[in-house]
Amino acid sequence: MTTHRLLEGRRVLVTGGARGLGFAFAQALATAGARVVIADILSERVQQAAAELQAQDLDVSGVTVDLANPASITACAAETVQRLGGLDGLVNNASITNSGGKTCEELSIDTFDQVMQVNVRGTWLMTVACLPALRESGRGAVVNLASDTPLWGATNLLAYVASKGAVIAMTRSLARELGKDNITVNAIAPGLVLVEATAYVPEARHRLYTEQRALQRAQLPDDVSGAVIFALSDLARFITGQTLPVNGGFVMP
Repeated sequence: MTTHRLLEGRRVLVTGGARGLGFAFAQALATAGARVVIADILSERVQQAAAELQAQDLDVSGVTVDLANPASITACAAETVQRLGGLDGLVNNASITNSGGKTCEELSIDTFDQVMQVNVRGTWLMTVACLPALRESGRGAVVNLASDTPLWGATNLLAYVASKGAVIAMTRSLARELGKDNITVNAIAPGLVLVEATAYVPEARHRLYTEQRALQRAQLPDDVSGAVIFALSDLARFITGQTLPVNGGFVMP
């Protein structure tokens, strides 16, 4: 992927960066010139991921965060700003699924609440924790990772679908609220991406995505990275409150 150093000098926090999409984002953003902090609940893995990217001469470091814990979120934001000397971009990538394969009747209240706590409340609180630094930047950009599942109504995944639908709605509200601070807020809605987190997904659903896409192939992490780079760059400074499906044409809203 050619990025032309679109993010030269930008300071960016990526949550859920220890593996999967978050790791791919961190690698792509740093390759595009950004200084990146990756945050993840997997404390050992996040340090390993940071070391792996540092070995590629990329400016990436790792911190631990628990998005279910407000104090941990506040501490993560503060440490990130201290390390980077400020913050220009936030990628709210971290989320959990937990409800996959269960019908709406089988889904437990505890599971539903846990998914909402991490995916929705965690995204909100991390954004709020980073706001002072994003305001000070003068070119702050927030990218929320949504999903195309609420755009087509995926079945047997209710808690996750509801949480990502909430992220899309929250993106619009935050964009309205933070526009006065010259902060853009946009959502990226990937399709089913081949990463560790989707290993549990039945083959039938992988096949459904591949066969029904306009671009009939599997979706890889690098297929999403370009959209995140764009949303954080000066090329997107007049784009806010939008949701961009990146799914090979599976959903065309």
